[in-house]
Amino acid sequence: MGWSLVGALLAAVCFGAASVLEAQGSRAAPQTAGLDPRLLSRLLRSWPFLIGVGLDLLGFVLELAALLTLPLFLVQSAVASSLAVTAVLAAKLLGERLSGPEWTAVVGVCLGLAMLGFSAGREGGDDPGGAFDVALTVALVLLGGVALWATRLAGSARSAALGLAAGFAFGVVALSARTLTDLHPTVLVREPSVYLLAVGGLLGLTVYAMALQRGSVAVATSALVLGETVAPALIGTLVLGDRARPGLAWMAVAGFAIAVAAAVALARFGDVSERRVPFSA
Repeated sequence: MGWSLVGALLAAVCFGAASVLEAQGSRAAPQTAGLDPRLLSRLLRSWPFLIGVGLDLLGFVLELAALLTLPLFLVQSAVASSLAVTAVLAAKLLGERLSGPEWTAVVGVCLGLAMLGFSAGREGGDDPGGAFDVALTVALVLLGGVALWATRLAGSARSAALGLAAGFAFGVVALSARTLTDLHPTVLVREPSVYLLAVGGLLGLTVYAMALQRGSVAVATSALVLGETVAPALIGTLVLGDRARPGLAWMAVAGFAIAVAAAVALARFGDVSERRVPFSA
């Protein structure tokens, strides 16, 4: 478990740094009125956003490696800790001063992850079957519809709805990756989970970029964390057979709650639109 947990935490570092760069790149791009797939092609001309995507891809590889041996509730909580990484980077690199409650939230993330790391067992071995892939496909279609509807909203409602939809899409990515057992290329090309993973990632990245463009980045990031963390953790436990160590389920639940709550409390550090970011589009 040791090296896998290190990989999950390194993934959080990548995701935390990427959020700073992607927020700046998204704000610099022309705003879109609807769910525009061309938004990504425009954003990829912005080198801060491009570096952020590169860090996201590296983080995903590390997350995938962790998902091969660790339960979803542990890995997704570690991913949520990327907001603590963003907070610390904002303090160190952008000259932001963290208040006492904010440092408390950073400590809370670390405490929750420590509790999860101590209490988590190995990943479950339940085979969800082909129906699970069908369910994830339906979920992605529905999420696309929700994202289209959310573009008609305004203010915080738009940010929250788009952020939550993006979070659920990234949750589909985690769930798809979790079902991969054989990583040989000849096997992967026949796995529906690989294509669900790719579509979920593109949908999540596009919708989250739109959420970052308008409204509160903090609201969008909070919703993103909830969507990509809570739902996969529940499905991993109820469907895929993930379990805590015998007698330590209470610690796993408490650690998960502490880590996610503290991460959401730090979501405002995703809002770098008014900060001195040392990169420009």
